[in-house]
Amino acid sequence: QVQLVESGGGLVQPGGSLRLSCAGSNLAFRSYAMSWYRQAPGKERELVAVISSTGLSTKYADSVKGRFTISRDNAKNTVYLQMNSLKPEDTAVYYCNAKYALGGDFWGQGTQVTVSS
Repeated sequence: QVQLVESGGGLVQPGGSLRLSCAGSNLAFRSYAMSWYRQAPGKERELVAVISSTGLSTKYADSVKGRFTISRDNAKNTVYLQMNSLKPEDTAVYYCNAKYALGGDFWGQGTQVTVSS
């Protein structure tokens, strides 16, 4: 079955950086738009960033513009989220999502990111 496995989360101080990775298997990875979502305690899941299947188009939530960068390596079936200048409000579980226009919507298990001094 399709698997999306996130890694790279952890505890970081405010102003620090983390790089999340999401490796996909058993799917035509290069055909899927890939996204990162996050969910903080007591809040709804929100879209953080999305990248097109080719990697030529990206979009970001206003709250992370200029600080986060989404990228992908289709040869490695992996999408990344580089997170810089982290703030306590970035604390959340981060989820990877793969979506195909003609059907197919898959989620990873999530990775915890905690920004605290």
